[in-house]
Amino acid sequence: MTDDAPRSPLGLAFVGCFTTARRRARGRGIDIYRVGAGLEGWTHLGRVEELDNPSFLVTDPARSVLYTVQGDGAVATAFAVAPEGTLHGFGSAETGGTNSVHQAIDPSGRFLIVANYASGSVALMPLRPDGGLEPAAQVLPMPGEPGPHRTEQAAAHPHHVVLSPDGGHVLVPDKGLDRVFILRLDGDRLEIVSEVVLRPGSGPRHIAFHPGGALAFLVNELDSTVATCRWDAASGTLAPLLCVPTLPPDFFGVSTAAAIVVTPCGRFVYASNRGQDGIARFRVAGDRLEPAGWTPSGGRDPRFMTLAPDGGHLLVANEQGDSLVEFAIDPGSGDLTQTGSRQSQSPCTIAFL
Repeated sequence: MTDDAPRSPLGLAFVGCFTTARRRARGRGIDIYRVGAGLEGWTHLGRVEELDNPSFLVTDPARSVLYTVQGDGAVATAFAVAPEGTLHGFGSAETGGTNSVHQAIDPSGRFLIVANYASGSVALMPLRPDGGLEPAAQVLPMPGEPGPHRTEQAAAHPHHVVLSPDGGHVLVPDKGLDRVFILRLDGDRLEIVSEVVLRPGSGPRHIAFHPGGALAFLVNELDSTVATCRWDAASGTLAPLLCVPTLPPDFFGVSTAAAIVVTPCGRFVYASNRGQDGIARFRVAGDRLEPAGWTPSGGRDPRFMTLAPDGGHLLVANEQGDSLVEFAIDPGSGDLTQTGSRQSQSPCTIAFL
């Protein structure tokens, strides 16, 4: 399972935590840890406290830089990462929108691409050679009619920025418009090349590619489903194939889906449920996802999940449960076994370097 797992050259883990009363938060910023590839031996190294709601983190291993956007804010911030885990601020730059919620580095390393959730746009922020940020050079609105949910779909709400496996396109699920937009970077400009419309009221949130490159799995927040989609890299198009629920059939409470993870072997997919507070497990069978059970997340509101650097463990951030919970992934069945838990106040994102 670990052959194609993400690497962690410095052995560092960064946990971004919500900080403001508006988010019902108790966190204090970005916590920095030394941690093993299989999530063993956590050591707290320090914390960056001068940020409001560092909501999503991404690292650039080539330049040893950490980027964060700030929930409910309008800036992104860059930090140089020293081998011992110290963060040195490069400063912040305007994203050209509000409530910037996710970001990705383009394959050339020239731009940070940012989803502005509240203002319904995707921004292109130039990167300096040292990894520092410049203000948004382009702000691209997401077009379309809002979905039927009266409060969650009043306007466009792009929620995720994911590069296609070949790096030629950028996929942006939009929760407000029930769409996934496919963008391409043409020189110094982003352009929309296609879009796919999902079920009304589904609320597309996050997307993850199968390691084979031909399939993508889209988690829909509002109707708690995962859609399997066929990806055509040549045309830059995404085609939905089928949809499965993330919730157990005997659950009747209020819940929304949040995060999605695909194992490096491509055999298993996991989605988190906030409200049901569990991790849905699926087996990949050709173009289909087969439900394989549900595992308690170990806390309230599992907002974010990521694989450990060894690819064989899953780390879950329970935002309202104030915990980071570790699970070992059974390589044969995909079943999850809790192997650890540690306190973290209002955790909402995790990144490794």
